[in-house]
Amino acid sequence: MVHSAYDSFQLLTDCPTKIDAIESYGSKLLLGCSDGSLRIYVSDSSGADRSPPSDPHALRKEPYALERTVAGFSKKPLISMEVLESRELLLSLSESIAFHRLPNLETIAVITKAKGANVYSWDDRRGFLCFARQKRVCIFRHDGGRGFVEVKDFGVPDTVKSMSWCGENICLGIRKEYMILNATNGALSEVFSSGKIAPPLVVALPSGELILGKIRSLRVPYPLIQTIVLPGARRLTKSNNAVVVALEKSVYGLFPVPLGAQIVQLTASGNFEEALALCKLLPPEDASLRAAKEGSIHIRYAHYLFDNGCYEEAMEHFLASQVDITYVLSLYQSIVLPKTTAVPEPEKLVDLSLDAPQLSRGSSGMSDDLETFLPQLAESDENSALEFKKMSHNTLMALIKFLQKKRYSIVEKAAAEGTEEVVLDAVGDSFTSSRFKKSNKGRGNVPINSAAREMAAILDTALLQALLLTGQSSAAVELLKGLNYCDAKICEEILHKGHHYAALLELYRSNSMHREALTLLHQLVEESKSNQLQAEPIQKFSPEAIIEYLKPLCGTDPMLVLEFSMLVLESCPTQTIELFLSGNIPADLVNSYLKQHAPNMQGRYLELMLAMNENGISGNLQNEMVQIYLSEVLEWYSELSAQQIWDEKAYSPTRKKLLSALESISGYSPEALLKRLPPDALFEERASLLGKMNQHELALSLYVHKVVYGFGSFGFLLKKDG
Repeated sequence: MVHSAYDSFQLLTDCPTKIDAIESYGSKLLLGCSDGSLRIYVSDSSGADRSPPSDPHALRKEPYALERTVAGFSKKPLISMEVLESRELLLSLSESIAFHRLPNLETIAVITKAKGANVYSWDDRRGFLCFARQKRVCIFRHDGGRGFVEVKDFGVPDTVKSMSWCGENICLGIRKEYMILNATNGALSEVFSSGKIAPPLVVALPSGELILGKIRSLRVPYPLIQTIVLPGARRLTKSNNAVVVALEKSVYGLFPVPLGAQIVQLTASGNFEEALALCKLLPPEDASLRAAKEGSIHIRYAHYLFDNGCYEEAMEHFLASQVDITYVLSLYQSIVLPKTTAVPEPEKLVDLSLDAPQLSRGSSGMSDDLETFLPQLAESDENSALEFKKMSHNTLMALIKFLQKKRYSIVEKAAAEGTEEVVLDAVGDSFTSSRFKKSNKGRGNVPINSAAREMAAILDTALLQALLLTGQSSAAVELLKGLNYCDAKICEEILHKGHHYAALLELYRSNSMHREALTLLHQLVEESKSNQLQAEPIQKFSPEAIIEYLKPLCGTDPMLVLEFSMLVLESCPTQTIELFLSGNIPADLVNSYLKQHAPNMQGRYLELMLAMNENGISGNLQNEMVQIYLSEVLEWYSELSAQQIWDEKAYSPTRKKLLSALESISGYSPEALLKRLPPDALFEERASLLGKMNQHELALSLYVHKVVYGFGSFGFLLKKDG
């Protein structure tokens, strides 16, 4: 796209004679005219409003007036001339090459051998002059004073049309070929052809490089920037601050438009790439200006790309602009952000939901409102609906990439801020002790004065929603498994509504909301059992999931572990007991809790404890287990006695356990158990207890009566003995 890189200004008009050559010397213009005169022009500063020039050696953008005329400067019209600023000399080519001292134009040398020369090149660093006449190339050296010394004279195949120093050699344009002339021995080597139409043209750049013309056209990466129409232009030269163009009797100056103004032009016309390229040309001292302009251009370019469906490219420019993430998120009206955050309004917002205010929180990745809206469209609008679906998905995918690229630095700052706060609190900092503390439910409540963590909460909350809206549930789970700052309240509502239970569990876990997580897990386990879980038919939740969740909590919240382990103790007794053991929860605490909240499982727990760790169960717990067995046996005895069907030789499973425990373990109190036995029954238990009390004679008597007389006659013996 063409823009104004140069402003054209007429410096002078109505020159009395035709202009053949032009050069600038500081702020002055030197005109070589067809009558052999040299006319010197200076800026017309007669106006009262003229301000002093900022650079006295630069051309001024104002009319020029004749200062003086040097008549007879050359016998023939000048072909070209050049100011050698480092040596304060004016080099001119006419019938020969002459050197004049500046500024008084005193002639210091005329190279008569250059008579008939048509082209020359000056090497200012070494003070070497080369020129071509007919089929010869001559080299002279300036001796530093008023003289020039001839160095070399070489023959060439044809008339030289263009020439320039190339290091210590000379590049020549001869016929339609480019050649390199060795300035030491005169050897020629061909470079390439200039083409069938264009004559050879050699242009030296300030960097020391050469441009060799091949065809007269503009091609990428050198597109046309600006066209300035100046009919009849004859000569063109460069000054310190402008390009000077000589017409037949007038002179124009092409003054560069300030880079800032060019950047504004390009940005306003939508040429953002060119504007950014120009920003890189701003001088180093304008670094802050450059950063501000680049940021502004990147933002406008990003909006342009976004509006035209180039979402990923748009996000790259938002990234480059260093704009706050809330600015970008304000383009996504369906993304819910923490309410404490003030989101700035961008220049132009794009509502992706077509007035359907909430994009999906369902597992399909599309909006509930959108899904209900689409079926209402006429058949002719189906393609439009599909395009809208695709656009919504693409915009969100671009947002995900943007947030992921921004996430590392933002989360890193938030984590560092949290670490610093912990350290300050640990040393008793008086200021931080009065600061708002996060609740023990984790990162759901971000301190108002925590800028980094607030930004991290905004980012992660938005990223989670974008992942869900694009159907990336597994990626959402992975996000929540790691360090994250998702807003607990907002994300809990979204995940629950969308039935994203695996992600919801990770949200609870990362925010230390363990009771909520375990309650949900229990609900999911029960629903899995009854096959009522419809949202995620593939995913099933087993009681073991509760046990796995409880494992890390044994050391920090054993009471919560005990509370929720009761839900799976009956269905997974072995795994639950292993949980208690691996978590080092005191057996007495477990037993006490079971005794109060699940007495029917107390005996089972103690049995498993004894079976898994025979030496690890205390005497108190052994006594507790035997007491439980005895209570069950006494209850069984009472029921049968009431029905008058009690048989001393009957053995229920619990009675067998009781007799085995009385024989195999020693941690119980036999005296306490003996007092609980009925006087006319359970004689075998009585005998075992008497044996434990070292009353072996009485115990032996009981066994003898059992064998000889049967326990039925033992009641009389006890009364007699008592």
